[in-house]
Amino acid sequence: MEKSFNLIPVYGISTWVIVMIVVAVILIGALIALSIYGKKLQARQEASQKELENASQSVSLLVIDKKRMKLNESGLPQLVLDQTPKYMRGRKVPIVKAKIGPRIMSLMCDERIFELIPVKKEIRAVISGIYIMDVKGLRSNLEARKTKVKFSEKLRRKVDELRQEEKAAEKEKADKKQKKKK
Repeated sequence: MEKSFNLIPVYGISTWVIVMIVVAVILIGALIALSIYGKKLQARQEASQKELENASQSVSLLVIDKKRMKLNESGLPQLVLDQTPKYMRGRKVPIVKAKIGPRIMSLMCDERIFELIPVKKEIRAVISGIYIMDVKGLRSNLEARKTKVKFSEKLRRKVDELRQEEKAAEKEKADKKQKKKK
């Protein structure tokens, strides 16, 4: 009787099937780990957002200039640069130079409100430290600059309009049928 060493003694299942099962198990494990890590990051972000809201105050300021620039070129205090992760220092962020009272300061702002901030105008802003969280016009409402509409956005709007017209036509047909029944 010959003794042979079988590397995979699993009831006649071929090697590639076992490899695929192992890969699937590893992928499922990675997805579970990423979801747990994502939940922790989301909780941390919500906590920091609450801290920002608690420390926020409303201030009127005169916007001198606004640009997207790297953190080390922005004129922010050295303490801010030291606390920033190294991979973020080279990234461009929205910076606003503003006069608050007698002082001229460099402030960071939220990406979604950067386009709303007018240059060389006075605004009322909600700030937390050096971070602008929200802006309002001091004497009038602020409006975002109109940007060029992309081709895909035009198509999306046309499709939405056609769907609304179809729904209106179907509603009219249904109303006519109900009137005929009466």
